[in-house]
Amino acid sequence: MLLRLRGVHVSIGEITIIHDVSLEVRKGEVVALLGSNGAGKTTLFKAIAGVIKPSRGAIEFEGEEIQHLPADKVVQRGLVLCPEGRQLFPQLSVYKNLLLGAYVRRKEKKKVEQTLEWVYALFPILRERREQPAGTLSGGEQQMLAIGRALMSGPKVLLLDEPTMGLAPLVVARIAEVIKEISKAGTTVFLSEQNAHMALKITERGYVLENGRVVLEGPSARLIEDPVVKRAYLGV
Repeated sequence: MLLRLRGVHVSIGEITIIHDVSLEVRKGEVVALLGSNGAGKTTLFKAIAGVIKPSRGAIEFEGEEIQHLPADKVVQRGLVLCPEGRQLFPQLSVYKNLLLGAYVRRKEKKKVEQTLEWVYALFPILRERREQPAGTLSGGEQQMLAIGRALMSGPKVLLLDEPTMGLAPLVVARIAEVIKEISKAGTTVFLSEQNAHMALKITERGYVLENGRVVLEGPSARLIEDPVVKRAYLGV
């Protein structure tokens, strides 16, 4: 098992946000984490990435517990978060934002150059805009840059937190295609989304998070037909 959570609780101050979450992500999978705004998806992803620490439970990556590690050590192991809201450096150019994503691999110049070319192939607009300040890009272009920056670190598992939020349908479709291409290239993807229809179309399995608890899990093809999912997320 590549990534496993066992009984994870996450508290912020005296408030517990994540309650006893257990889940698994296998190598090569694309897995969905569904939930409405405020369900706890971002908090859970931050805990996996080492940005915040669980109050209880274990997070295992490649068979070793990592919940005690700082975020930079988690990235070095190959578990990388593309955060909600993009969190780019707006004054820096597209190119420099991408290079910052490769900081943990800065001594591997050839691999960094190869990954940069791959990112440009996934998102040709980033090559065109490479000298442009990131803050002047459109919302869709900024999301492409955020994903590209995460890929520059060479992740084994890419945590994509709400990558389609607020984007136009055509951009959402392109992001979905890119996620499939990333998976085909060998990167495991754990996808957090409110857009259940898109997420369940491109993933093998999914988990549904409500009020910080996993309330449903199973194959995506089954979840998309589940009456609870249809009512809450698909507008049926």
